[in-house]
Amino acid sequence: MRTNTLLHPLTLRRAELDDLRGVLDLLADTAGWLHSRGVRQWPREGFGPDRIIPLIEQRVLFLLQDELRALDPDGQGALVATIALDRHADPEFWTAADDPGAALYVHKLAVARSWSGSGLGDALLDWAGATAYGSGLPWLRLDCAKRNEVLQRYYRRRGFRHVRTVDLPHRASGALFQRRAADPAITAFRDLTAAELIVA
Repeated sequence: MRTNTLLHPLTLRRAELDDLRGVLDLLADTAGWLHSRGVRQWPREGFGPDRIIPLIEQRVLFLLQDELRALDPDGQGALVATIALDRHADPEFWTAADDPGAALYVHKLAVARSWSGSGLGDALLDWAGATAYGSGLPWLRLDCAKRNEVLQRYYRRRGFRHVRTVDLPHRASGALFQRRAADPAITAFRDLTAAELIVA
């Protein structure tokens, strides 16, 4: 973990509608970076509000915030990462044979480029796995770009097993991964999220 996680204490909290602009900017920056590397996981310009507002309203979008920068009058740079975690199993990918209700699903995982390599993606995946475990679910699942071998190797290193690849012509994503839910100690950030089952 990079030392700036110690110099800049981080807090995980649920996103609010006031956070929309910052979330859209972070996702757009991430999407632009992915496209610059030839990865078509997300739309080049990121996502529109119509894709993010429902996640906020359903209380399944979470933000990692730099507590020190959040104290600045303009709050610029306070948003460090985002992750959505819910029970939505994409029906184009996950079938009845997968027991879709046996997992929580990760979406919109993004870390600000200035925090790249800090281990925050790992920490958020661990938090998501702990949340699934605490909800009594055996699996944490996600899908990613079919042709992004670098990202797929990353998930494998993080303990995810490749389930299969669903190759639909209208979807860039389709490589399905899962790992067992577990409850590791998470020290990279302070967790302000409520200890509750995610019912979205």
